[in-house]
Amino acid sequence: MKKAVRLLLLLAALGFLGLHEMLAQTPAPGQAPVASGVPMSLSLQQAVDYALKNKSSLLATRLGEQTAHARVGEIRSAGLPQVNVAANLADNFKLQKSLVDVGAFGGSTATQLTGADVAAAQGGQSVNLQQVQVERAPVPPQALAFGLQWAGNTSASVSQLLFDGSYLIGLKAAKVYEDLAKKQTQQAEIDVVEQVQKAYYSTLVARARLALLARNVQRLDTLLYQTNATFKEGFVEKLDVDRLRVQRNNLVVEQQKAQRLTELSVALLKFQMGLPQDQAVVLSDQLDGALVDASALRQRLGSANFATGGGDPALGGVPTTPAPTGNGADQARQDQQTALTGARPPQAAAAFNYNNRIEFSTLETQQALAGLDLANRRAGAYPRLVATAAYGFNGSAANPGNLFAFRGPNSRDGNGFPNQNWFGFGNVGLSLQIPVFDGFRRKYQVQQARIQQQTIERGFETLRQSIDLQDAQSRTTLVNALDVLDNQKANLDLATDVARVSRIKFQEGVGSNLEVITAETDLRSAQTNYYAALYDVLVAKVDRDKATGELYNQTKK
Repeated sequence: MKKAVRLLLLLAALGFLGLHEMLAQTPAPGQAPVASGVPMSLSLQQAVDYALKNKSSLLATRLGEQTAHARVGEIRSAGLPQVNVAANLADNFKLQKSLVDVGAFGGSTATQLTGADVAAAQGGQSVNLQQVQVERAPVPPQALAFGLQWAGNTSASVSQLLFDGSYLIGLKAAKVYEDLAKKQTQQAEIDVVEQVQKAYYSTLVARARLALLARNVQRLDTLLYQTNATFKEGFVEKLDVDRLRVQRNNLVVEQQKAQRLTELSVALLKFQMGLPQDQAVVLSDQLDGALVDASALRQRLGSANFATGGGDPALGGVPTTPAPTGNGADQARQDQQTALTGARPPQAAAAFNYNNRIEFSTLETQQALAGLDLANRRAGAYPRLVATAAYGFNGSAANPGNLFAFRGPNSRDGNGFPNQNWFGFGNVGLSLQIPVFDGFRRKYQVQQARIQQQTIERGFETLRQSIDLQDAQSRTTLVNALDVLDNQKANLDLATDVARVSRIKFQEGVGSNLEVITAETDLRSAQTNYYAALYDVLVAKVDRDKATGELYNQTKK
């Protein structure tokens, strides 16, 4: 029985220690998890979601949003009752003296007896004695000290704002200010999504290119082995073997460089996500899934004239699609003019919603704040009415013990005389403040607020032009990147076929080793150009989504 109890206690202790260790490794809310040895599987959406929750710069922006919320509460608190309790104790070790003109209190009085009064009194008659004022000799002012050495007071006061024009406008501005902080957070989120997507695509392309280089090395190793065997049989020269060996060494060096670049791209992705660098990751998305439908993108961009292989008209290419006739010809010419000038067609401009861009929405909020600030400056001319009330006690004594006796109005000493040392006071009232003249300070404040509002209004046109330019640039960049990708894909197919034929001819003895090396070099160049073009398309698509304000919305779906 005792052994069973000991075993249960041991298992319970081990379980508690395991639970404690697990809780110690669990991150607090809003805190990035500690890196573990288990690789983290990440899709693009998971990487974005993780970054939105753990990116340190984004967390700092959200703290600013909380600060704005607290600032709103501070503004609202000014309209609530303000209650204060105060207490004061003072040791007047040297009492303040003041000069007092004692002579100002007048002369003394005395009883006056005249001879007639004396005679009447001697005759048995009653006499009324008269009080007369006796002039006092002049006395210089005397220094007198008022109060006692020890003094104290305690009081409670309350005030309630009844009317203040600036406060009413401040309540309206508080909500707008909080909305501005939220939009600034949304802007930071969009930037994080953009950075994570580009870093993720960069890692996918780097890993795909690294895998392709590994296959190239394997293929060249096979060719080198076969050529070396053929050399031993005397059918090829040693020069052919050496050339292939030099080619392989160069390819291995290139593979090592690609490996380091891939590791660097993974480190960049972790940084953009806010993930610890020692946390292993595995990208679950494949590059094929990230590829885009070029024709669908062109239709979305309104660039049907950019047919595959036809080139970009803006770069001097000639469209390969037949020129439309009839009513479609006008639309085609308009699309071509859009591609040449980068301008948005009128119908596209009408359909484009500038509010999709967070920058435009933020500027609208700033404009609303500027308008409220102008109204607030003008409201400074309104009266301010406050209700006040206070109640408290004052006390004084010659020593601390006597002061803290707290004797009230019903207190009596041993002889029955009042000896009160604390006296109460109270008041209620209204405080009305009417601005009359402030040296034109408010006038210039209103002028500055009006100029600030006009400056923001001028900024709308500049922002619209900037958005239009970004829209045109992103469209042109994406179309050009698609054309380059199509061209590089065709070149890659051709280079692959040329390399395959060159190897067959060399193995059959009808081709030269130099031809094989040249074909392999062209193939690697075509592969590098293809993956570079693929990355440019992916990045251009991210930039396009950001320019149209659809980047973060697509991510949240």
